[in-house]
Amino acid sequence: MNSPYALNYRLMGKLLIVAAGMFAFGYMLAPIYKAICNWTGINVLALGEREAAGSLNARATAKNTQVDYSRTVMVEFDTNARGAWKFRPEIRNVRLHPGELTTVMFEIENQQPRTVKVQAIPSYAPGQAQAYFNKLECFCFTEHTLGPGEVRRWPVVFYISPKAPRDLGTVTLSYTFFEVGGAVPKPVAAAVKPAQAPAQAVAGV
Repeated sequence: MNSPYALNYRLMGKLLIVAAGMFAFGYMLAPIYKAICNWTGINVLALGEREAAGSLNARATAKNTQVDYSRTVMVEFDTNARGAWKFRPEIRNVRLHPGELTTVMFEIENQQPRTVKVQAIPSYAPGQAQAYFNKLECFCFTEHTLGPGEVRRWPVVFYISPKAPRDLGTVTLSYTFFEVGGAVPKPVAAAVKPAQAPAQAVAGV
């Protein structure tokens, strides 16, 4: 019969193997990502977002979308920066009608003394909201190069589909910014925050 000490050593050995495997996978994730991009010629992180934006007629389609004035949805914005830079939305939340075209500006500042190439990964809460969150313009569609101390302002043009469930009262859009060429992080899960005083939307863009 195995002693408790022997069983503990076996369990510890298995845990060490699992930890080593996870570390190796995380280490290889960035090279695998770069290899896929080089082979396909596309940015796989932004592919889904670009496809969701639709064709050149996406803006016209959005303008023809019927606005549901019978209800509103609170959209909150969250940012996470993996690096030496500042990244924030110019407003933290906005209340809008489904189908209403809205623009929100985001600002990023490279605080490093060197040029960096960066990419944003979006996430949504609740998860079902992604199917109804339509972005026509977003900095997350492509990579960006920022010089030392450079500040950029980018718009996100979007609308919530009128087909969204009526119980979808709050949506959180979260962006995680990371440096391309480093370890690719998992998107930080967006979390619904307590509602703040709604800011006025810039609509009709």
